[in-house]
Amino acid sequence: MFNVFIIGTAGSGKSLLTASFADWLKITKQKVIILNLDPGVLTLPYTPDIDVRDYVSLEEIMKKHGLGPNGALVMAADLIAEETETLGEEIENLNPDIVLVDTPGQMELFAFRASGPYIVSELTKEPKAIVYLFDSVFCSNPLNYVSNLFLSAAVYNRFFVPQTYVLSKCDLLPSEDVNRIIDWSTSPNALEMTIEEKLSGTRRLLSRDMAHAVYQLGLRFLLIPVSAKTNEGLTNLNAMLERVSTEGEKFTS
Repeated sequence: MFNVFIIGTAGSGKSLLTASFADWLKITKQKVIILNLDPGVLTLPYTPDIDVRDYVSLEEIMKKHGLGPNGALVMAADLIAEETETLGEEIENLNPDIVLVDTPGQMELFAFRASGPYIVSELTKEPKAIVYLFDSVFCSNPLNYVSNLFLSAAVYNRFFVPQTYVLSKCDLLPSEDVNRIIDWSTSPNALEMTIEEKLSGTRRLLSRDMAHAVYQLGLRFLLIPVSAKTNEGLTNLNAMLERVSTEGEKFTS
């Protein structure tokens, strides 16, 4: 069994990628299940096999504690951690090859509270990885790209599990723009040249120094362009996760 936690900023396409990747894996004869970890989501583009909303109700939290939606989401994030063992038992009972975990839309509720790393560590003891989404439209600007680069490094620092990077929603950009962002991910020099060309003043200095700080950590941020609508890149994403989890073998045991 292999656990894949899909993480990204709000609107980066986590749920749609979860749905498309699950369908793709099923076509390739993988036994895949989806765990929804977002207690506040109203609609999903897939039917979760395990749903945290069965255990934690945002509406009940608001009524019981007199909280607004944001306060209830914060409390819910901590209450979910208390259900980790039960969620893990559900996973074990279904005995999948791969578990896709769709994390909360507000990334900070999962990544930057104590409950998130606890859930990743304790949900199951099987191998796991994070798929971090770079929203292609947001990242087409080098200032935004560097901000997301820094954020993805912070997420890695929180979980310390293998992390794969996806350029999501790439169907929304012209191919030349997608290729330019991919170049930034493979070549720090290409990114720095764009920063010098496109930015000025404090934005230029801060972006350049932030990028340098991240690269000095020795981390690599090679982006896989993916479209959940056209299925572009799912083969490459799957291959990367197989290398991470099973040294190139199929997920199927």
